[in-house]
Amino acid sequence: MKVGFIGLGTMGAYMAANLSKYLESSNHGLVVHDVRREAAEPFLAKGAAWAASPRAVAEACDVVFLSLPGPKEVEAVATADGDGLIGGLKAGGAVFDLSTNAPSMVRKIAAQFAEKGCHFLDAPVSGGPSGARSGRLAIWVGGDKASFDEYKVLLDAFADQARYIGAIGAGSVAKLVHNCAGYAIQTALAEVFTMGVKGGVEPLALWEAVRTGAVGRSRAFDRLVDQFLPSKYEPPAFALKLALKDMTLATDLGRELGVPMRLSNLAYADMVEAMSRGWEAQDSRSAMKLQIERAGVEIAVDPERIKAALERDPPAAGDPKRS
Repeated sequence: MKVGFIGLGTMGAYMAANLSKYLESSNHGLVVHDVRREAAEPFLAKGAAWAASPRAVAEACDVVFLSLPGPKEVEAVATADGDGLIGGLKAGGAVFDLSTNAPSMVRKIAAQFAEKGCHFLDAPVSGGPSGARSGRLAIWVGGDKASFDEYKVLLDAFADQARYIGAIGAGSVAKLVHNCAGYAIQTALAEVFTMGVKGGVEPLALWEAVRTGAVGRSRAFDRLVDQFLPSKYEPPAFALKLALKDMTLATDLGRELGVPMRLSNLAYADMVEAMSRGWEAQDSRSAMKLQIERAGVEIAVDPERIKAALERDPPAAGDPKRS
């Protein structure tokens, strides 16, 4: 079996590296492509084959994985005249889109693939770069169930929670629900923490206190330690410009479906304002700085104090910070 992988950025490179380990042990081949050939060099050095275009990947492979920035890039790679995947896939071939995409886009592409007797599945991932590196990823798959069953062993090679959840588009909807919830919660956390600090509680003492409450015991506050508490937003774990793309897709879907999303749109507005400040390359949590500024407080805890607090009360088992 030949397996293709297109898109070797931060997430893609880690996923492809874990996939390649399985392929090597199983005597299968890996074919790679990226707009930057240098991104593929580590894979070529280990025996992967280079393809000069998405179509060339499709011509060489039974199944192809995509890890791309967003809908327009996925559409171009999948369906472009001449060099797109659709021109090279054999009947019965399958493409798994690991990107965060719009449900309408994946359904559109899947319909075009179906006319060629091929399968396009949306399979967005969750876990961030640390999860992609360690293999602690969730993958939510929508599309042809038989293709999912046939290639699940490949998904399992780079994710520990791959599941089929429905027809094409279902995976993308689940991912948008997940990410939109995260950014709305982030906005609420910024609000309540600045209130607590302005009320006279030292930031680390406040964080340690609320971690022991009912909500805190579910570790809802643990994501604050990497950026918000130490006021360290560079380098990004996940860039603001990418997070805004996800929120745009989520709020657009809400409007398309006629679903009121007041809190999510407030979070979206903060992210747009953060972008206008020039923070697009900072971490997605940099939008929380706006609330700190509005509240007129300072939150910048010494990382060594945070480390000591985590040693006193470690993150829950399975938390990404343990990997």
